[in-house]
Amino acid sequence: MDRYVRPAIAIGAGAALILAFQPYDFWVIAILVAGVFTLLVRGQSVRQAALLGLLFGLAFFVPFLPWVGLEVGPIPWLALAVTEALFFVPLGIGVMLVQRLPAWPLLVGAVWIGEEALRARIPYGGFPWGKLAFSQVEGPMLGLAAWGGSVLVSFAVATAGALLAWAVIDRPGAQRAAAVAGAAAVVGVGVVVPGADLNGQTATVALIQGSTPGQGLDFNAERRVILENHLAGTHQLAADIEAGTALQPDVVIWPENSSDINPFANPDVLTDISDAVAAVGVPTLIGTIVPTEDQQNVENTSVVWSPDSGPGETYVKRHPMPFGEYIPMRGIAEMIAPDAVRSQPRDFVAGDRVGVLQMNGFNVGPVICFEVAFDDLPRDAVRAGAQFLAVQTNNAGFGRTPMTEQQLAMAQLRAVEHGRWTVVAALAGVSAVVTPDGSVLERIELFEQDRIIAEIGLSDELTVATQLGDWPEWLLGLGALVAIAIAWRRRPAHAADEPAPADESQMVLDAR
Repeated sequence: MDRYVRPAIAIGAGAALILAFQPYDFWVIAILVAGVFTLLVRGQSVRQAALLGLLFGLAFFVPFLPWVGLEVGPIPWLALAVTEALFFVPLGIGVMLVQRLPAWPLLVGAVWIGEEALRARIPYGGFPWGKLAFSQVEGPMLGLAAWGGSVLVSFAVATAGALLAWAVIDRPGAQRAAAVAGAAAVVGVGVVVPGADLNGQTATVALIQGSTPGQGLDFNAERRVILENHLAGTHQLAADIEAGTALQPDVVIWPENSSDINPFANPDVLTDISDAVAAVGVPTLIGTIVPTEDQQNVENTSVVWSPDSGPGETYVKRHPMPFGEYIPMRGIAEMIAPDAVRSQPRDFVAGDRVGVLQMNGFNVGPVICFEVAFDDLPRDAVRAGAQFLAVQTNNAGFGRTPMTEQQLAMAQLRAVEHGRWTVVAALAGVSAVVTPDGSVLERIELFEQDRIIAEIGLSDELTVATQLGDWPEWLLGLGALVAIAIAWRRRPAHAADEPAPADESQMVLDAR
């Protein structure tokens, strides 16, 4: 029976992990699933652990990422889901092996970090969606992000789950109680993390969410309507300021792709944007697409638009997403998914400069769309002097899928991680203002035309997580590799306090 029960549990546990993420927010499920996964692979062979890891990964990622295919079709979605699931093969093997060693609950947490570190870097720069940390924005462990970023939060989730697994195994009552108490302590420690140290300065920020038109327009007509919506929203803000019904902001933020028509090549667009910014009277951050010098490719660009002098400083997205913004191995990809490749005739080229833009005396850290998922990009901006983060995003093509809420959760984690107020300007939603403790102060729902005007705090202080950078990830990942290498050479029956592998299998089934 074990031959069929374990794979079934692996599939069920992988599917259940989705419920820990947005929009469901049952954060405790991530801990329980990490514990179940630990028990599943315990005492198994390398081949069995690899298979269980693969089944778990497929059951998680295939239903977790269907929004990827809304614009490019099912082949890229399934290819991405399978690629991500493959990382759970070494995860299953590693979690199985380290349970042969003392203090293995901590080592299980380190192995999870190693898997997430690899997945966030390869292939093509990685894809961190689905990190355990991103499931915890409504839970008590979120505060740990200020000490060790997303890495420490993920480590805490996996370790807490492993401690519960340790408690389930047949042990004396005192050890079992200690394991449960340890898991509770790991879960609860985040609530005592001190809040961000703000410098007392504030800024008033306005977010314009112009939204998108209804269906039936061709591409060029739709782009023009989107631009018109943001122009109209900015002119309305200016009128309300003059009438005394709206606060005068210090800066205005438009979302990614708010002007998909290149203003530098279209004089009418340049004039229209300049008029709107002049009307509101403050610098405005515009999201646009600018061709490269050779006109062969494009750059996803944030432009600081002055009410007096027009376009000025720019930030170019440093991490374009493969297959969504550029096509690796274009010739091969076109044979596999021709429609998706033809819909992206030009590649987005990565910028090479850290994003910190000065707007009205404030240092703004622009983060464009999926960049918020990567640890290094927001951190680079804060280290370079950003006093608050501005996430500009266009999620319109993903409809009403969970993608938007999941991306907002990443912004919430970054706010805590760096002790920064974070604003999210979304083309069609969800635009939001996030406080340094991760709370959403105000938001605009999907596909609504609206604005937010909010006073936010500014900070020049660096959290421990910002200062440590990648060190926790490297140390935990290296620790996992060393532990796996040692465990590989150790027979499970040699551990004095562990039963033989055959007995372990029965215990897992009994625990189930």
